[in-house]
Amino acid sequence: MSSPRKRQAEADEDLQSDRSTPSLASSPQLPPSSPAIPFEEEEEEIHNDVTDLNPSDEEEGEDLMENLENDYRRNEQQDTYDLGDGNIDDAEYEEMDAATRRRIDEQLDRRDELLGTTRTARGREQALLDDDDLGDVNEFGLPVQRRRRRRQYDNDDDMFMDDADIDPFHEELSLESLADVKAQSITEWILQPAVSRSIARELKSFLLEYTDEKGRSVYGARIRTLGEVNAESLDVSYGHLADSKAILALFLASSPAEMLKIFDIVAMEATELHYPNYSQIHQEIHVRISDFPNHLSLRDLREKNLNQLVKITGVVTRRTGVFPQLKYVKFDCLKCGVVLGPFIQDSNTEVKVSFCTNCHAKGPFKLNSEKTLYRNYQRITLQEAPGSVPAGRLPRHREVILLSDLVDVAKPGEEVEIVGIYKNNYDGRLNAKNGFPVFATIVEANSVKRKETSSVFNSDTGQAAWVEEDEREFRRLSRERGIIDKIIASMAPSIYGHKDIKTAIACSLFGGVAKNVNGKHSIRGDINVLLLGDPGTAKSQILKYAEKTANRAVFATGQGASAVGLTASVRRDPITREWTLEGGALVLADKGTCLIDEFDKMNDQDRTSIHEAMEQQSISVSKAGIVTSLQARCSIIAAANPIGGKYNSTLPLSQNVNLTEPILSRFDILCVVRDVVNPESDERLATFVIDSHMRSHPANDDDVFEESDEQLEPHSRREIVMEKTKQRESEISPIPQDVLAKYISYARTKISPKLHQMDMDKVARVYADLRRESISTGSFPITVRHLESIIRIAEAFARMRLSDFVSQGDLNRAIKVSIDSFVGAQKVTVRKQLQKSFMKYTLPSWQ
Repeated sequence: MSSPRKRQAEADEDLQSDRSTPSLASSPQLPPSSPAIPFEEEEEEIHNDVTDLNPSDEEEGEDLMENLENDYRRNEQQDTYDLGDGNIDDAEYEEMDAATRRRIDEQLDRRDELLGTTRTARGREQALLDDDDLGDVNEFGLPVQRRRRRRQYDNDDDMFMDDADIDPFHEELSLESLADVKAQSITEWILQPAVSRSIARELKSFLLEYTDEKGRSVYGARIRTLGEVNAESLDVSYGHLADSKAILALFLASSPAEMLKIFDIVAMEATELHYPNYSQIHQEIHVRISDFPNHLSLRDLREKNLNQLVKITGVVTRRTGVFPQLKYVKFDCLKCGVVLGPFIQDSNTEVKVSFCTNCHAKGPFKLNSEKTLYRNYQRITLQEAPGSVPAGRLPRHREVILLSDLVDVAKPGEEVEIVGIYKNNYDGRLNAKNGFPVFATIVEANSVKRKETSSVFNSDTGQAAWVEEDEREFRRLSRERGIIDKIIASMAPSIYGHKDIKTAIACSLFGGVAKNVNGKHSIRGDINVLLLGDPGTAKSQILKYAEKTANRAVFATGQGASAVGLTASVRRDPITREWTLEGGALVLADKGTCLIDEFDKMNDQDRTSIHEAMEQQSISVSKAGIVTSLQARCSIIAAANPIGGKYNSTLPLSQNVNLTEPILSRFDILCVVRDVVNPESDERLATFVIDSHMRSHPANDDDVFEESDEQLEPHSRREIVMEKTKQRESEISPIPQDVLAKYISYARTKISPKLHQMDMDKVARVYADLRRESISTGSFPITVRHLESIIRIAEAFARMRLSDFVSQGDLNRAIKVSIDSFVGAQKVTVRKQLQKSFMKYTLPSWQ
């Protein structure tokens, strides 16, 4: 039996429930899909709720101790219950037997089947319902959920079904949805899991489905080739990605670090489709981006380019050794012996373990060298190419980091094209030097491409220096009559005379063909020229002209150049404290021209250091434990002054210049310039110089020339006009300098003339006669190098005609140049005699 107080509390609770909730008979139950409750009824209920919340009542509160004694007094009216309705059953029952209990359970089960539920489910529903939801009962005495105000949705079941179908761990976005960046930056957008999975899906479809014009898979063939050679780099064209999936190309340029991580994983998955066990050979595949359009010079890199993909071009001046860099680090806890990790080692931060996850000790920890993964690391210094530095500016340089299989791709002196990520890193020395926080900048290379033929590209734009229209113009020029004389006349047109020097410069700029004899040794194709003469004979001006015309040129002076400055030097790296190799002027001029002024002012020891570079075109270094060889495939044009400042024609060349025979024999052409007093030639020279100054004046105007001519006397004006007319009739119109520079670049790149139907007996006779006369006259010796020089000069003349074969006329011109070089270096007493003896080789026409 229940106590009277308990029965009174239950009666009060039922009474309050009857007042607050209408019965089923008075208000029928609304199904879940019924229309919304009228707004007036909701407004009235909300108003009543607000009215019940009287602020004054909340502030005063209720005194619980005031009516404490009244609660325990007996109340006959409230302590008696009406048992007629059967709602309260407080009678005692006898214990039923098993058969009666089974019969009652069967009746309850049949009732539950009619209601469509079970007692177990009903128990769970009652347990999940709140106290406020248990106010109503249906005709079977089961609780009914009360109508919820402004929270009931017509599609509750559908909504829960949709939420169940969406798996946040497998959600992906379409390619169009990726373009709608819903983050503060592209990097944050890419790092979202759904976006990363979508990008990986699109990149994989790009590698597997991109085809060329013939419908063949581009990267399927590259992946098969990659597996055949066991490589770990896959070359991907940026243009292909931009054409196929432009938004991914944009993400790659803006956030390359995150995109390349995804791209590398996708590349390995695509490779394993062809080679399932390829991960046992290489743990990862590196995607190398090529054909990137955003080309920048080293001096144009700014803050806005940080953490973006850039393409730069320059010459490698310094290269460190190859070091193992930590990639995935594992540590051993020396207290409990647990292996911690792996931790990803970033290039900017150092991994440090704060505590052990097993014993919670703060140390000590030891690097586990067996389970730690390493990768190759190398640092190079990239400097602006000599031809791309603006006038009056110093060349800029940048540090470039090479990782994995990119190490040792480029050597000092080689011009390379690098696509990489422009990053910043902390440099303590730089901060101490400046006194405030400054970050150093580096380029983490993604792909490195050597420019085998640098003349094809423009250093500023990275595009081809000549196009198809230029090529047609070059072919048209090569078919003109007297093109060789026209090219020679176009050399340094502002300098009067010196046709032999201009011929030598033209031969050096066009050059011969380098040869590799059975892969054992190479024969140089570059032509070295020495200009020796009196002061004031425009030697330095000719060198400056060659510097501007040559595609790649390095200018140096003998007075300020040393052996290491011309060849290579070894210095200690301030960070790693190791010895590094740095190339000099000859190394930087690889595949170009090195111009050395005041060659006679160099020390004998410094001059001896370039012997190997002039003939073998390499520089061997054996210093500070570094034993290597650098490429110096360049032609050398040097200018020197004679001993005493004035050339003595009564003495041979060897006594007029302070140069040894080994270095003289390495020059293919010797040009001796004498300042001879001749009134007629001096007047023509003076007229040419004055006319050149007048026409080169900034305030140049044709009207000024007409007025100045009118002020002259009639006979003087007539003589000047006649003189200019004779000069214009005799002179050949020169080729424009910009066209000439492209013409030289095209000839060196595309034309490699071969020796065909040459008069070898004539070359042999010339060589024998030169050897005999050199011994009798006592001048500089003639060696086998001069025989090779004749062939190189003939190939240079064939290149001037854009011919694939060396003709007999080219060979005759080469013989004449070699003989003039030899005869011009003799003393005046034997010069005329030698000219007569060699006239049989130079007199016939070669055109």
